[in-house]
Amino acid sequence: MKEHSLIMLFILLTTVTAFAQKKTKLPQEKNMAAYLMVYFRDADHDLHFALSKDGYSFTDVNNGQAVIKGDTIAEQKGIRDPYIFRAPDGMFYMALTDLHIYAQQAGYRTTEWEREKNKFGWGNNRGLVLMKSKDLVHWSHTVLRVDQVSPELADIGCAWAPELIYDEQQNKTMIYFSMRHGTEKEQVYYAYMNPDFTQMETAPKVLFAYPRPAAYIDADITKVGNKFHLFFASHDGGSHIEHAVSDSINTGYQYEGRRIDPEPRGCEAPTIYKLIGENKWILVYDIYSIKPHNFGFSETTDFVKFTNLGHFNEGIMKATNFTIPKHPGIIQITKKEAQRIADNWKMSMIF
Repeated sequence: MKEHSLIMLFILLTTVTAFAQKKTKLPQEKNMAAYLMVYFRDADHDLHFALSKDGYSFTDVNNGQAVIKGDTIAEQKGIRDPYIFRAPDGMFYMALTDLHIYAQQAGYRTTEWEREKNKFGWGNNRGLVLMKSKDLVHWSHTVLRVDQVSPELADIGCAWAPELIYDEQQNKTMIYFSMRHGTEKEQVYYAYMNPDFTQMETAPKVLFAYPRPAAYIDADITKVGNKFHLFFASHDGGSHIEHAVSDSINTGYQYEGRRIDPEPRGCEAPTIYKLIGENKWILVYDIYSIKPHNFGFSETTDFVKFTNLGHFNEGIMKATNFTIPKHPGIIQITKKEAQRIADNWKMSMIF
């Protein structure tokens, strides 16, 4: 009788848990009223937030100052390449590169890089910073050491630019990021995360095999209809943005073979966001090869033709109170979420 009662209790708890999970309702696009941009700056290697009402003009929430200091969350005392994602459980996740490229000058280490450059290459970090929040203001964090996920990853030369997407077939969050072994060429790998968003459940696998002998980094996946659009920075003949498409989230990407960005100089870090209530998407890329650094923007309705919108503060796109941003991630948020951020950092914006 006691065993039967325990079984019934287990079934009841399982049913309640499953029901609670199903009841998590995410806001739909009709509920969205603003955009949140996450970015960093080379000058500080910290996390920054900016808000926009229309998707074209962005205002830093803290007047260009950090919202979270890199030295409080990262092993290398600095972060790069932030990406933000609204998860099906109603939480917000962020993934960032644990790397400070000026840590020697800042006094965080005595060497240029953590390890020997001739063995592990430029940057040669080994970790990613994972963050989680229910309100976009208060964040928990953990460092994921990719080189410790499995023995064959002990020699990795880098783990850069992580991004996140939910795999509806696997019912799991998928992380994908740039990685190389030793000083070999960088490729993009993917793995599935555990439910707590603290560790990989699977060993990383190559997401997409670039068709020529060149490195590629900074992948960004966007699902539109039943297609997955992959943008990435190719290092084939100078860094530039290219595009591939698949019916599957992590296999079968068909390489398009053309440069997407209009820039005469090198750019990287593509990311794309949809304009609320419109059949328009804006592709953003980091133009690292110009001084000062800036973002470039292109608009599309069909992922075939891209219209150049120019750079921040040189056309329709505006950065009202900040300069020289790096590697953005942008999501839609609700009026309540935007106002909570604005109130927390004492912004004058009203949503």
